[in-house]
Amino acid sequence: MAEVVFLTGVSDVLDFAGRLLRKKYREGARVAVYGPPPLLQRLDQALWVADQLDFTPHVMLRAGAALPSASMVERTPLWLLARPEPVLRCDSGINLGLDALDLGSAHERVAEVVSPDPEAVAAGRARWKHYESQGHQLLHRPQR
Repeated sequence: MAEVVFLTGVSDVLDFAGRLLRKKYREGARVAVYGPPPLLQRLDQALWVADQLDFTPHVMLRAGAALPSASMVERTPLWLLARPEPVLRCDSGINLGLDALDLGSAHERVAEVVSPDPEAVAAGRARWKHYESQGHQLLHRPQR
């Protein structure tokens, strides 16, 4: 079963995700980030224009795009995508969206990032119940 951490009260999801990804990259993790395409595009741009000394290598895999070569998959630690792609073999998953994805079966560790927006809170509660019903280990870490 996966460990699922709900990070709630995140007022700036984009900034939070960028900081979390830079931390995970420095730790040597392989991470898949999920969310709506417009948000992932903004995150992609933010990661490319970050401070030169803080470069965070990543690839955005657009919906319907073919998977990159095996060597690129092996070399790339961070992926931005809409749905889980098992061939990427990422140990961690980060969900920035409202959709309930079956991330607990795809990753050992999952971070569910939840903003204080009422729609996001309601979607987060539904995702909590989904993970709970599957028997995953759940943690709650408010970010306020």
